[in-house]
Amino acid sequence: MTADASAHGEVGSEAQAIALARALSSPLRLRVLRLCAFDSRTNKELAELLDVNPGTMLHHVRTLVDTGLLAPDAERAGARGAREVPYRATGLSWRAPSPPNLSIVLLETMRQQMVGVDPERVETNWLGLRLNEANLNELRSRIGALLQEFKDRGPDRDGESYSLVTVLHPDLNPPTTPPGPPADGAPGA
Repeated sequence: MTADASAHGEVGSEAQAIALARALSSPLRLRVLRLCAFDSRTNKELAELLDVNPGTMLHHVRTLVDTGLLAPDAERAGARGAREVPYRATGLSWRAPSPPNLSIVLLETMRQQMVGVDPERVETNWLGLRLNEANLNELRSRIGALLQEFKDRGPDRDGESYSLVTVLHPDLNPPTTPPGPPADGAPGA
């Protein structure tokens, strides 16, 4: 798969889909993609930002480039005149097949991303719902549409970086009575 084909969302073979899923199964690689979403960064810059050995980072960057998830930008001269290649995320991860354990990988990635973040700046929401299939599908559709709308807008030049994680999962909370209309004043969470 070429970076050019990947940038257009083309996943041509089962082998390519498997390679993408494997590449996306690493919290470190997901963090690299996040760091390269708006700004091109070199292997050295990524290693420093993520406190990883440059050799280890090179392996992960190559995996992301080989699968079309990262693309090289024009070479530039480093501080001492050395050749540096900055990389930018292609956006393919938004359309790529999900690895089977994506929820676990995303939760671990989120945990790593939050190390050192001021807890006062973290906003969380947790809501318990009981939905039939039609309303569950509507919720999924509306959340997906909202996320796609903001992704399509692109980054604000004067914006600060944020991460958004929503988790929708079946809740082990069966009803104690047969389904029926909710009692007046029943809590939503």
